[in-house]
Amino acid sequence: MQDNATEVTAAGIARLAGVGRAAVSNWRRRHADFPKPVGGTETSPSFALAEVEAWLRKQGKLAEVPLRERVWQQLAGHPEGPLTALVHTGCVLLLIHERPTVWLDASAGSDARLAAMLPGALDQVLTPRFGGAPGGTVPDGPSRRAVGAVNGPLRVNTGGEGSSGNPAPQTTGVNPAADVTGVNAALTAPAVNHSSPTPPPVNTPPAVHTAPTVHDASAAAHPTTAVTPQASGTTQNASTGHAAHAVDAAHAAAATPAASAAAAAPSPSVTPATPTPAVPTPTGPQLLPSAPLLRGAAELAAEAGARQTFEFLLGRHLDANPRQYTLTPADLAGLMADLAGPARTVLDPACGTGALLRAVDARPEQELYAQDGAPELAALSALRLALHSRATVRAAAGDTLRADAHPGLRADAVLCHPPFNERNWGHDELAYDPRWEYGFPARTESELAWVQHALARLTDGGTAVLLMPPATASRRSGRRIRADLLRRGALRAVVALPVGAAPPYNIPLHLWVLRRPDRTPATPEVLLVDTGRFAGEGRGGPDWAAVREAVLDAWRAFAREGRLAERPGIARSLPVIELLDDDVDLAPARHLPPAAVADGAEQLTQVRERLGATLRLTADLTPPPAAPAPPVRWPLTTVGELARGGALVMRTGGNGGHARVPVLTDHDVLAGTAPSGTLPESEEEAVLTEPGDVVVPVLGGGSVARVIDDATGGAALGRNLVLLRPERTALDPWFLAGFLRGTANNRQASSYASTATRLDVRRLQLPRLPLGEQRRYGARFRALDEFERALRQASRLGEQLVRGMYDGLTGGTVAPD
Repeated sequence: MQDNATEVTAAGIARLAGVGRAAVSNWRRRHADFPKPVGGTETSPSFALAEVEAWLRKQGKLAEVPLRERVWQQLAGHPEGPLTALVHTGCVLLLIHERPTVWLDASAGSDARLAAMLPGALDQVLTPRFGGAPGGTVPDGPSRRAVGAVNGPLRVNTGGEGSSGNPAPQTTGVNPAADVTGVNAALTAPAVNHSSPTPPPVNTPPAVHTAPTVHDASAAAHPTTAVTPQASGTTQNASTGHAAHAVDAAHAAAATPAASAAAAAPSPSVTPATPTPAVPTPTGPQLLPSAPLLRGAAELAAEAGARQTFEFLLGRHLDANPRQYTLTPADLAGLMADLAGPARTVLDPACGTGALLRAVDARPEQELYAQDGAPELAALSALRLALHSRATVRAAAGDTLRADAHPGLRADAVLCHPPFNERNWGHDELAYDPRWEYGFPARTESELAWVQHALARLTDGGTAVLLMPPATASRRSGRRIRADLLRRGALRAVVALPVGAAPPYNIPLHLWVLRRPDRTPATPEVLLVDTGRFAGEGRGGPDWAAVREAVLDAWRAFAREGRLAERPGIARSLPVIELLDDDVDLAPARHLPPAAVADGAEQLTQVRERLGATLRLTADLTPPPAAPAPPVRWPLTTVGELARGGALVMRTGGNGGHARVPVLTDHDVLAGTAPSGTLPESEEEAVLTEPGDVVVPVLGGGSVARVIDDATGGAALGRNLVLLRPERTALDPWFLAGFLRGTANNRQASSYASTATRLDVRRLQLPRLPLGEQRRYGARFRALDEFERALRQASRLGEQLVRGMYDGLTGGTVAPD
């Protein structure tokens, strides 16, 4: 009965049967016994997975649902939503990973027995891995501080919260001490992009933050500040009512180290609140609908491993909902972890899906601390980290800036990808917060609030690495805080990343490397690095190997010596005094010397010679005059008919794969460039290209098809691409690609929406010709392709020559005559 509760959409049915969406629509119209919708909407109905599977098998369209696909469809169609299903699955996979015999005992019986036994079994794993004490009590003795610092003052909202401290509208606050049914309800809330520029208002007043104490959802206000709710859903200083007074008071409090230390002293009158774990143990009734999914996940874990199974399911969910999450790419996460260096205690206060903490090198007795504003993301991060390593994981859900769950923590390293451009970050409520040691951030400077939060959670000499928008380095509203960070030696390096390094991909983001000063350096300098030259040509991202080498080599040399000799166009260190002007502009490109004659006269001569050779080749490849011929009407077939007849195999790319495989993107196909992309990291096997395959983009309305050569073969197929693998004894690849590029052919096979054109590759037509005649046409199409590639190469070299001449003339490295 529980299998029938799992629903699947038309897209899921198409994936199960290996067909397109149009085929599913045809089945619904032509077969009266096709399963009826059980949910969804009129335009996007959902069907019972068990009924669909039975119908497909009856029609001979499905021999057996692959286990991975069955588990994914059960998760995606879970009646409580995929996020709840992921959390339940992660809990069980952790149980299987750590106590497999306990799982075997619990699963031996009916679904009802499984659901009844699991809560007790899960308690044996979740409590020791994620902290907390049975019965909701805080233990006495030395461990009390650790538990309170980790899991304490959470506000869990039934309305859900945005990721990384971005609160969502709520109507009811759930007491941290409430039973797990109420807490778990937050896991069904929709995920919110943590970088959303317009966060919703907060409708319940949070407690004013005091660093050393653990706030509960009700009080714990600052001794000198009263907080009253306003109609707008924000809070205000009741004693003054003016933000200007709050700013002055905050600056005064941060004026001297002694004042800051006094402000940070613990208050003996405040008792830590009962801790609430990020992964509450689900109850039996909550687990019962998940029973078939949990059994399937256990079966998959027996084949692939518990960790790999969770990564696969999480990766598929993230890939299926790209607009709901702002992810940190694995290469960038690895670079940030390397910049922070080895650390025993590491904090990510805006953990998202846990990518940054997952990139940290394992160490003995390591402790990983995490917090996120979205309860479901905090839970998923905790489970992911627990499956990934043996480190102690301490995760919490809640608004980090307003209700820090780790106020007593002093970590060796902090890694953070905070939300950008937040306006509702707590400016009005947190005016007296002792974390603003370097100045009270303006309402428009939420990123500088995250910077100071990271510094406040570091031990002396600890390192923080934050991903920042480039505007934070130069906005006038933040210049005083930037100046104080420089004067006191807290800001150690600013690294400009290439375009495409992380979302938003059209902006060259920055990395800030900070250290909590244990002493003021005698001659402070700051490192500036610009890696913009390593941007990739396509949308697949930068040359990460080059970026890592340039950044880490410069940072390690600077960390050893305290200064770095100029590396033109790449890096240099500057005395802090040179940056303390009216703007305190820290953008690396504005302070780096030009590249060392990268486009000087000698290199430009080489470019000119290559351009000349390419132009001569282009002239040789120019097609001969077109000979007129009478119109021909061939018998036609379609790609769909050829696929059904076995003349070609049709595959769709972009579902995920191993991170190290080069990926051919739709942009690469359109531009004729080498594979430049990446796929979401998962254990799913990517579709790999072979020489002779024909790849067709399905978006954009262009008449393009590319034949894979030896150099491109082996690359993974990216999103929005269809691969056609012809049977060589029946179909010539160049003949196929050439006729697919016909403008009229593409027009009749395209569908049009208000903002995009989509190509239905199955409807593309080509003539029925004998193989010998196909090869005659194929040879001509291949010659046209070589001519087109020569033209593109000539265009690129011409642009490089023109740009180099302009740069050389204006930079003084090329004489005007």
